Amino acid sequence: MTTSNHVIIIGAGAGGMMAAGRAAALGGSVLLLEKMERPGKKILITGNGRCNLTNSHDLNSFIAQFGPNGRFLYGVFSRFFRDDLLSLLRRYGVETKTEPNGQIYPVSDKAHDIVRVFEHYLADGRVQMQTCVNVTRLLVEKGRVTGVLAGGGRYPAAAVILATGGASHPQTGSTGDGYRLAAELGHTIVRLRPALVPLVVTQIERAKSMQGASLRNVRLTAFRCPDERIDLSLIPGVDVGRGIAGKRPKPPIIESRTGDAIIAHFGLSGPIVLEMSLSIVDALESGPVSVSIDLKPEASAVQLHKGLQQAFDRHSKRAYQNILRDFLPQKMIGPFVGMTGIAPEKPGNQVTGEERESVVRLMKSLRFDVKGAYSMSTAMVTAGGVSLKEIDPRTMASQLVKGLYFCGEVMDVDAGTGGYNLQAAFSTGYMAGENAASFVLTEH
Repeated sequence: MTTSNHVIIIGAGAGGMMAAGRAAALGGSVLLLEKMERPGKKILITGNGRCNLTNSHDLNSFIAQFGPNGRFLYGVFSRFFRDDLLSLLRRYGVETKTEPNGQIYPVSDKAHDIVRVFEHYLADGRVQMQTCVNVTRLLVEKGRVTGVLAGGGRYPAAAVILATGGASHPQTGSTGDGYRLAAELGHTIVRLRPALVPLVVTQIERAKSMQGASLRNVRLTAFRCPDERIDLSLIPGVDVGRGIAGKRPKPPIIESRTGDAIIAHFGLSGPIVLEMSLSIVDALESGPVSVSIDLKPEASAVQLHKGLQQAFDRHSKRAYQNILRDFLPQKMIGPFVGMTGIAPEKPGNQVTGEERESVVRLMKSLRFDVKGAYSMSTAMVTAGGVSLKEIDPRTMASQLVKGLYFCGEVMDVDAGTGGYNLQAAFSTGYMAGENAASFVLTEH
């Protein structure tokens, strides 16, 4: 027997807490089950603990960040979007600020403040929450949800919302449980891949030699080919890739972005690497991928050659490796000198035109072959999940099992950095909670 107006939410993350609060506000009897010892653990690590809630970009730009699956969210965002979220936060005393890049944070820069808002939201709705409870099975009879099995006990319900998150950051409780629970009921799980994740390169010794080098304002371009076949003439003069409205890359270019990157002992990390990682991971399924890093994208090869010549003339007695200090991060200089084949102590006035050309070529195209992504556990987001073809975009309801709803990262929806994923979790959670409550209050 189900409890007629009972809604169970599995997972007390952003989507789950929002769903629980909204369902309770509409009169549902809500039980929120969380496997960890406390709610909102993943919220606490977002934005390096500052919690990048959402973004100020307009709706179309927002949707574009999610790639082709973004269309699924039009109805969701029309029901509950950024202004609605910020209004809810203000109701509980949390003000926000918008940074120049459009990212929105709590004024306090403390993710704990956001978790506290939702704890108050749940308390106001008299939501029952049980922590350290691991749901092992969804109970279904005659195509309708009847509850869940957890800890050896049965929890009856007329509706269940799956808000279990993805498979990244398992220390926060996101261990992929929701995919298994949904698959057991017949749902299709789109292949899981790490997104917003560092990349491992083949030239591992080269990466190790430059470990810790911070690259500022560089252009990173990914190609569908080995590094020796890179054609620099194809690199676009503007950013192209997923989430960049109207800027689709032309093969063999996968994506090209300007920004900051970091060379790590295993390969590449940093903002632009993370943004490009999913497209690169997907491209690796069909063949080799390489990247070219333009360390001086603001200058053409001719301009860079002229600038180097002026530097070598101006510091004619200075060693070549020391002149490079004006052009490269310190941690790159030694390995870079070795790659050019020029003696490190060679005076500037003895560096030949041909040698300067080799310096220019390397500065304009430092190359790596990409071996793969770093581990799923280090990814900020999981790409893939429950197929959107099996979820009603108007309600977040399963199209296979009556009374089952989804929200957040367990679905096949993901975006780049900037607050987009968290807003999607809040918005889909709101929709799932609202419609689950409506279902149990009108169907029973």
